[in-house]
Amino acid sequence: MPEIIVLMGPQGAGKGTQAHLLAERFNLPLVATGDILREMALSDAPLGLQIRAVQAAGQLVSDDILAEVVKTRLSRSDCEAGCILDGFPRTLPQAKLLESIAGDLGHRITVMSIELPREFLFKRLAGRQTCGVCGAIYNEYFKPGKKEGVCDVDGQALFTRSDDNEESIAQRLSLYDEKTRPLLDYYASLGRLQRVDGTGAPDEVFGRIVKILGKQTASDAS
Repeated sequence: MPEIIVLMGPQGAGKGTQAHLLAERFNLPLVATGDILREMALSDAPLGLQIRAVQAAGQLVSDDILAEVVKTRLSRSDCEAGCILDGFPRTLPQAKLLESIAGDLGHRITVMSIELPREFLFKRLAGRQTCGVCGAIYNEYFKPGKKEGVCDVDGQALFTRSDDNEESIAQRLSLYDEKTRPLLDYYASLGRLQRVDGTGAPDEVFGRIVKILGKQTASDAS
């Protein structure tokens, strides 16, 4: 059965990295809701005009519109074998809408929750440094540059995002706990949740995810 692999986890868990690795390994499209909204907002189709009007008013796209956007994207031919879904769902109503969409399309949902200790997340986010020229990313705790505050690639100065401070990070993680964690209980009750240890290097985490998916495929085949 075609599979929608949903990646979940708080900021700093490495969802984006794992999404790209999974898409490459399994030759599946990476469906990121932020990218879809930007693409559709440029369209003159009725849905595109609706999204543009909402954004022009400075409002957030409603769950119903977002669900329609996701359904439209997942109905394309490149998603017939499944996809990697990043950025949706983020709330319980969105999760229930995705269940309906997957049912209509004949797709199965598997949720990968990348989990790390809170102090680890703080260090990943607060210690993040980026080169303003080449975009290389470092971390003063886990992956420092050879010379403090300088990019190894081009020798340019590294900067820290303004929202990567302790107060902002605590607020973002608190919002995740409030809005998104209830989804984990929901997916666990449906038997769709797989918890993944997110500590270690990206390739180590990726290996754990692939192992889980491999066991699941073997179980389905038996």
